[in-house]
Formats: sequence, C-alpha cells, structure tokens
Amino acid sequence: MTTTTLLLIVLGAIALFACYWLFIRRGARPVERIGEARPRPPERPAERLEPRAPKEPAAVPPPKAEAPPVAPKVPAKLEPAAEAALAPAPLKEAAPAALAPLREAEVAALKQGLTTTRGGLIGRLGKLFRGKKELDPALVAQIEEVMLTSDVGVKTTQKLLDRLKEKLGKADIGDPRVVWSTLREETVRILDLPAGAEPPGKPQVIMVVGVNGVGKTTTIGKLASRLSAEGKKVVLAAGDTFRAAAVQQLEIWGRRTGCAVVKGKEGADPSSVIFDAVKAATQDGADVVIADTAGRLHTKQPLMDELKKVKRVAAKALEGAPHQTLLVLDSTNGQNAIAQAQMFKEALDVSGIVLTKLDGTAKGGVILGICDEHRIPVRFIGIGERVEDLREFHAREFVEALFFQAEEESIAA
Repeated sequence: MTTTTLLLIVLGAIALFACYWLFIRRGARPVERIGEARPRPPERPAERLEPRAPKEPAAVPPPKAEAPPVAPKVPAKLEPAAEAALAPAPLKEAAPAALAPLREAEVAALKQGLTTTRGGLIGRLGKLFRGKKELDPALVAQIEEVMLTSDVGVKTTQKLLDRLKEKLGKADIGDPRVVWSTLREETVRILDLPAGAEPPGKPQVIMVVGVNGVGKTTTIGKLASRLSAEGKKVVLAAGDTFRAAAVQQLEIWGRRTGCAVVKGKEGADPSSVIFDAVKAATQDGADVVIADTAGRLHTKQPLMDELKKVKRVAAKALEGAPHQTLLVLDSTNGQNAIAQAQMFKEALDVSGIVLTKLDGTAKGGVILGICDEHRIPVRFIGIGERVEDLREFHAREFVEALFFQAEEESIAA
C-alpha cells in the first residue's frame, strides 16, 4: 500500500468523524433540549395551579369557621329575653308600683259610671238638706219621697229614716257634714254583706240565673274574661238551649276569652249540658265552670222548678255544685227587681247579685232595697258596656263614689 492510499484513508476517516460530530451529535442535542423543554410547560401550569387550589379551599373554610360562633350568639340573645318575659318574679315586684294609678283610674271610672244614679238619689237629698236647721216632719216626708221614687223600697226607707232620727238631733241637722256622715255610714252598713267562701277544690261551679233581657249571657262573657285575665282556666256551659242566639253569643265570648264552650243540641235538656260541662272541666283540670241558663219569669213555677233540677244534676256531677248561684238583675227594673230577688232566692238559695245597667238609671236605690230586705250580697255591678265595666262590688268604695261631689256641693252651699 502506498503512502498516498494511506493518506486518503486517514483523511476519509477524519471526514466521517467530522460528519458524525457535526450532524449526528449536534442534532441529538436539540432533540434533548426540546425534550427537556416540553415537560416544563406542564410543570409550570401545574405550579401555577397549585397555589390556586389551596386558595380555593382556604377561602371556603373561613365561612365554615365563622358559622359556629354565629349560631351560639343567636340563642344567647334570645334566652335572656325569653326568661325576662316569662319570669314571674320581676312582674310581682313591679305590680305594687302599678297598683296605685290603676286603682285611681278604677275609682274615677266608678264615679263616672254612677253619675246618673248619684244625681237621682244623692243629688236630690243634698238639695233637701241645704239650709235646713232641724229634722222636722216636713223634711222627713220629703226625704221619704226621694227615697221611694229612687226605688229604695218602703222597708229600707223607713229603716233609714228611723236611724237618721236616732242619730241626728236638732243641733246636728244644721251641720251638713253630720247629715252626710250618718247617711254614708248607714248605707255602708246595709250594703256591706259577707260573701260566701270559695270552695277549696276545683272546678268552682257558678250558675247564672235571671229573667229574660237582664244581660245574663253578656255578664257571663265579661266574668269569663275577668277570670281568664287572672290566669284561671274557665269552661262555659251553654245551658240556655231554647234560644239559639244565646249559644252563638256564648261561643263568641268563648273565642274572645279563649274559654272552652260545652253545648248541646237546640232544645236539649239544660241539665245534661251542665252535667257534661262539669264533668269535662273536672277531667281537664279547669278552675271555673260558668253555667248559663234560659231566662224565665220568676212568676212561672214550672220554669223555676226546672232550675231546681239543673242545680240537683250539677250536684251529681260534682259534690257541692253549684258553689255559687248568681242572680242577674236589671237595675232599671226598680221594685220589680226586688220582687225577682225574692222569688229566685226562695227557689235556688241565691248566693250573690249581679246588678247591671247602673250607669243608665236614676233609680239606683234598688241596690239598697235588695241588700236590706233579702240579705243577698252584691258581687258585681255593671256600669257600662265594656268588659272592664263589670266591676267587683265593694260597699265602701261604692258609697264613696255614690256620695262624691253631692256632699261637697251641699256643704259649700
């Protein structure tokens, strides 16, 4: 082999190596760089998404974390309010402070309600005593006339005149203060009758009786409203089964006062209705049962006998019932009201009187005649149409309201 051939072989090998280095090795590097660059883009977005992912869960927990503290705050505010509203202790402490103005308002309303009665009886007496120096026969006759025309009644009028003659001398009649003091005390003595004690157990059964048109059902509704306001559970017995309007009226009062009403079919035996009402009230734990009855003429003996039956049946439902029998009288009926009291007392042993419509009559002296002749205590008086106008009767407060202003005018004269 010649030198030229060897040189060519060496040069060819160098050329092959150079081609290999330039084209094959350099071409491989870009492929490696591209291969390295391609994984980076997915890594970069992955790195960008990773911070977002924690941000989203991080944003969600804060509301969840805040929710638990909010929940306890709401009950915390409501619980004290509920306790304050329901707690009896604060109410009892505040009650004495509220009684004074309320009492004054009640006395003022009573005086206003008795304006007509006061002007008819006491006002006329005041005019008689003005300027008089002695209790002469002429003055006695005038006093008697005023009392009789005010429906005081013959027997009661004579008693009052006798007491005036005993207590007042010739020297005293000239002093209006002595005259009014004597009249006021004698009136209190007649009206201040003891009421029967309430039964120890419950329910207490109250039977309400009276003639037609005196306001029995309305009185029952007002009495139920009064008792419900005192926190007592009341059941109304619709014993007036002969007048459909009476049952409907009692149901209206039941809805107003939240009292249950027990009724029967129209024309049903009133005794059975009252029997069912007493039994239902006993099982339900009610405090009071108020039984309505049909209005009836006191002169009709069969109707009065029916009331006696109602009373006997009520006693079978509960021993001792009815515990009270209230007779409702219309004060505008005058002497007829006194006669009604006599007849109902003989038939039923009436325990109390409810005297209605005292605000509409100048003949309020009937209250003296009823208490004096029949010795039945007045339990309630009606001096208006509002629920609160049915007032519990207190003799001395009534007399003070009755003599109000008339006495002052007489003394001033």
